[in-house]
Amino acid sequence: MSNPARRIQCSATIDVSGHRASRPPLVIRKLLCIVSVLVFALYLAGCNQGPDSPRGFSLPEGSAEAGKQVFVELQCTSCHKVAQVELPAPEIALDMLIVLGGQRASHMTYGELVTSIINPSHKFIRGHSREAVQKEGVSKMPLYNDVMTVSQLINLVTFLQQQYEVLPYQTTYYPYF
Repeated sequence: MSNPARRIQCSATIDVSGHRASRPPLVIRKLLCIVSVLVFALYLAGCNQGPDSPRGFSLPEGSAEAGKQVFVELQCTSCHKVAQVELPAPEIALDMLIVLGGQRASHMTYGELVTSIINPSHKFIRGHSREAVQKEGVSKMPLYNDVMTVSQLINLVTFLQQQYEVLPYQTTYYPYF
């Protein structure tokens, strides 16, 4: 039989320096556990797929070549240039061209392109003066919702999405001294 006086209670941990480190009281551990569960529950609640979510929304595949034709037919070249794509000169050229496509730090999603076309006042491009792209908070881009067919929209978005290139992530260099 073992001697009860020789039993060692192992309720403490040893830190890196070899000293005995006490565990946080039970109340604090329970509180941390409850807070962790609440944070996780809030995280899951933020992923709620309500009636306004894009879940289930998907357009069929489009044709980039047909989208290029739509871009020209709807005279998008009057205000826009597509990076590294040769397009015919516009019939009416404005003073400012907004460049679409090219290199970006993040993906230009299908949803962002669709929204930019059907609701151009939703978000304004950076890098241009406010007066150049909007008037009284409304985009100067005309609404094409009653002019463009769904097929034209699908093809146009397919064409534009292929023109974006995501830049590789640049890490920060920290020299060693």
